[in-house]
Amino acid sequence: MLIRAFSKIKEDIQTIYEKDPAATSFLEVLLCYPGFHALFMHRIAHKLNYWKVPLIPRLISHFTRFLTGIEIHPKATIGRRFFIDHGMGVVIGETTIIKDDVLLYQGVTLGGTGKEHGKRHPTLMNGVVVGAGAKVLGNITIGENVRIGAGSVVIDNVPEHSTVVGIPARIVAQRFEQDGQLQHNRIPDPVQCALNRLKYEVQDIKETLEKINN
Repeated sequence: MLIRAFSKIKEDIQTIYEKDPAATSFLEVLLCYPGFHALFMHRIAHKLNYWKVPLIPRLISHFTRFLTGIEIHPKATIGRRFFIDHGMGVVIGETTIIKDDVLLYQGVTLGGTGKEHGKRHPTLMNGVVVGAGAKVLGNITIGENVRIGAGSVVIDNVPEHSTVVGIPARIVAQRFEQDGQLQHNRIPDPVQCALNRLKYEVQDIKETLEKINN
């Protein structure tokens, strides 16, 4: 069991080292990355919660928030190779499910939409990337390899291999190259896309009216 826990910690460190170009050594990640500290403490709290230890898991979560600025509920389920980049202000709710190879940037909220009971937080499938300040709310599913743009508010299910942006978030691209990154300079502007569609629709109407008049 101890070997298995050590292997998971090593994998978490390796993930950060590979995904963050600013990381220069394993020791730096171990000592200086709040995202790693928050994940490490969460794995302990989650295991204690699984063993039905009272109060202690919540105290660990509370202390970790004070230490790192990252709040992860002990009951949240987090998979392998999870990375919180920078991390300040990240909130992960109680019934959140995060699969493998997920990346969150600072200020992300995986939250609920009300006081309902049961599953009320999102499920993020493998390979999801959530940009800085984005809010993913409610019992929704974010499909594999989805990219969520910075500042977006997602309140509906998102199909796999999509890029969504805006408030509320809308799909602006699908079937991209899988590079594990969220490249904001390549994300289409949803407002401009809507204006372009409107322009073409107006042009079609004008051409139709001209044909009728002639």
